[in-house]
Formats: sequence, structure tokens, C-alpha cells
Amino acid sequence: MNLFKSGNPALSEKAFKDISSMSTNYAESMTLRGTLNKFGFMLLMLLGSAFYSWKEFTDGGNVTPLIWIGLIGGLVVALVITFKKEWAPYLAPAYGLLEGLFLGAISAYYNEAFATKAPGIVMNAVGLTFGTAIAMYFLYSFKIIKATEKFKSVIIMATAGIAVFYLISMVVGMFGIHMAFLHEGSLMGIGFSLVVVTIAALNLILDFDMIEQGTTAGAPKYMEWYCAFGLMVTIVWLYLEILRLLSKLSDRK
Repeated sequence: MNLFKSGNPALSEKAFKDISSMSTNYAESMTLRGTLNKFGFMLLMLLGSAFYSWKEFTDGGNVTPLIWIGLIGGLVVALVITFKKEWAPYLAPAYGLLEGLFLGAISAYYNEAFATKAPGIVMNAVGLTFGTAIAMYFLYSFKIIKATEKFKSVIIMATAGIAVFYLISMVVGMFGIHMAFLHEGSLMGIGFSLVVVTIAALNLILDFDMIEQGTTAGAPKYMEWYCAFGLMVTIVWLYLEILRLLSKLSDRK
């Protein structure tokens, strides 16, 4: 039975392998409150570094190094945490800081680029991201959307398909072949972004299910950091996709 299956690679079945036997081997077990506290701490770290890179951009500084440090550094740290989940208490805060550098600079760019066509685009994206996350939490809590095996399989396949598609677009882009609808506000582009935002949002359902199952099974305490990290991965993805969608919609005005 694939009880711990998620579309988020950070919250995979492997991460919870043999988790049912963990409750008797650890003095302290994972709790929902502890996981949310860790996520809140990571969010503060992300906001702090995002403010720094945003200010650098608005002050006219060169934020390109910050973007690359955040992007590549965040990816490396994420990969390490995924394979060494017991290191999550030490690396998860670093992931938050690195993602903040990237998101702050990118958000500042969008804020300036769309200041006329879509003023407040960044705050709108932030609001929609957390509004969506809260809505998904309530939908999950009240069992309106259930993380059944079929639901999990569909979301996992859809997420993998999007990841492969993005990878292909990056590769062909190196040869001068660009898929315009990924960045332009055509009907096809907006439709694609709506689909991706929906898939990202539904991944939250799977992530909430992973956290609940982990706490029920008595996972070790460090899994609070690991699950907080996995939830942040999805939130960051959702925010970026909503920001991209709003930019496309502004092009239609």
C-alpha cells in the first residue's frame, strides 16, 4: 500500500520507508504543531533574504549573482535534503535563505516590469498563493478532496509531466528554439499556466496528507524539518506559477 506517496519529490514514499516502526525507536516524535512551527521559521528566513535581494534590486545593485546563488544553491541544498533527510534540521533553514535571495530578486524584477500594466502584481501573487494554500488545507481537513491512491497517481503523473516539459523547453531553448506560450499572454499560454497552477495547488493536498500520516505513524522529530522543507518547495513553486500567470493576464489588457 503506497500510503506515503506525494507528487512532491521531497515528500516521497521513500522518505517515509518503514515509518510505522519509528514510533518505538525515538524519544520524540513528529507533531503537526512542530512541523508548522518549522515551516513558519523557514518562511521568516525566506522573507528576510527576499527583502535583502529586493532592496538590492531597487537600489540599482547587480542582483544577477544573488539570483544564481539562490537558484543553484537552493537546488543543491534541496537535493541533499531529499537524499539525506536526517540533515534537514541543519539545511532546511539554509534552503529558506537561498530561495529568498532568488525570489526576492525575481519578484522585484516583476514588480518593476509590470508596474504600469499590473501594479501590485507581487502582492497579488503572494496573497493568492497563501489564499490557495489555506483553501487547500480546509478542503483537505474537511475531506472535500481526499488523497486517494487514484488521486495521488494522477497528480504525481501530471507533476512529472510538467517537470519533463519544462526540462525539454530549457534544452531546446539552448538551441534557439523558444516556446512562446510559456511566457506570453496568449490564450494557450494562459491556459497552460492555469493547468500548472492547479496541479501545484493539488500537490498541497498530497503534502498535507504526508504530514498527517507522518505524525500519525510517529516519525522521528527531524522529519518535522523535512516535511516543512517539502511544503515550502510546493509553496515556492505555486507562487512562481501564480506570478507567471498574473504577468500573462496583464499582457491581455
